[in-house]
Amino acid sequence: MRLKKSFQLALNMLLHSKLRSWLTIIGIVIGIAAVVSIVSISQGAQQSLQDQLGGLGADILTVSPGFSRAQGVGGGFVRIGGRGEGGAEFFSGSSSSTNQKNLTAKDVLVLKNINNVVYVMGTVSGRADLTYSSKTASLSVTGVDVSIWKKITTDELASGRFLTQGDSFSVVLGGNVVSSTFQGGIPLNSKVIIEGKSFKVVGILESGSGVYIPIDIARTVLEDVGENEFDSISVKINDVSISNDTVALITKKLMLSRGILDEKNKDFSVMNPTAMQQTMQQTMSTMTLFLTAIAAISLLVGAVGIANTMFTSVLEKTKEIGILKAIGAKNRDILAIFLINSALIGLVGGIGGAIFGIFGSALVSDLGSTGGGMTRMFANTAITPQLLIFALFFSVIIGMIAGVIPAYNASKLKPVDALRYE
Repeated sequence: MRLKKSFQLALNMLLHSKLRSWLTIIGIVIGIAAVVSIVSISQGAQQSLQDQLGGLGADILTVSPGFSRAQGVGGGFVRIGGRGEGGAEFFSGSSSSTNQKNLTAKDVLVLKNINNVVYVMGTVSGRADLTYSSKTASLSVTGVDVSIWKKITTDELASGRFLTQGDSFSVVLGGNVVSSTFQGGIPLNSKVIIEGKSFKVVGILESGSGVYIPIDIARTVLEDVGENEFDSISVKINDVSISNDTVALITKKLMLSRGILDEKNKDFSVMNPTAMQQTMQQTMSTMTLFLTAIAAISLLVGAVGIANTMFTSVLEKTKEIGILKAIGAKNRDILAIFLINSALIGLVGGIGGAIFGIFGSALVSDLGSTGGGMTRMFANTAITPQLLIFALFFSVIIGMIAGVIPAYNASKLKPVDALRYE
């Protein structure tokens, strides 16, 4: 019997199968949909996490006041956007900060003399009212060292330029400030008012909701900013591969400089984006593996359902098997018919599961995009052709494995016994 004929017979069995076959297919659909959704959401979340941490720059370490009791080297946190409600924090520690004490120019000097360190820049930050064209908004304002900022920042310019030497009352705006906060737009070279002082807009970044001004001016604009203190210090390193060693050396030097003998009394944290990224990706991978294992239980149930359906189908079609053998069908032909039938059950379930998996991941993406905080990490999903092909292939293999024993039993039926079967 030709393979084409075996396929036609197997397809006919599927199309005319009873309700239990379609219930079995639904079990496969649920399992594949769960796997596709979980894997796509996980891959999207990992990519989103990588983009967020990548925006910090793998070669940029951040020293912050306060110690977060973290596990491993490079623990701590960094706030982006300054003090207030507009900032975002990334954590690699396991407990809150203690022993808050600002960083000073002396710390900057110590950091400049450490191997593998290229640039060091202290910043001050806070919230201030920015007014343009009669509209006022409370924004995060960061004071930067204009001689270093361009060399150390990971932000990209959309138009204009970065702050340079000689700039006093000049400002660079984040792209979101221009496009969202002030929807009418703020053109280059226009004047904005920050806490009663006039500033000229010299640059607009591609993204971000921050405002950047020279650090000496920021000390006069922002409240509660010391004359010789910093809210954080950014450190650009040369070799990222030894970032953990550099973090350890920075910690050792700063503890010595600040007169700290016991690490539990440490009053600063060093944030290492590379270590954070590795830790969070490992956590995400573990969570994905766990959820996928749960989804695999649905596939296991579906496989049991396929085996049960195929055993029942063999019993129901015993006479048909006897007739086929009586007219010349061989054992391998009967085996092929039932194996193809079980594979088709898996394939149909896989196609349905892939479709529902795409819709499920899209639903989670929509919910994540409207949420806030960590839920935004799930706003992006990654449905790849490789994932869909794997889902279909996997479902077909499950179907064939589940159908092997029933198909083998069917192929071994003797024609006389099959014809006598009632």
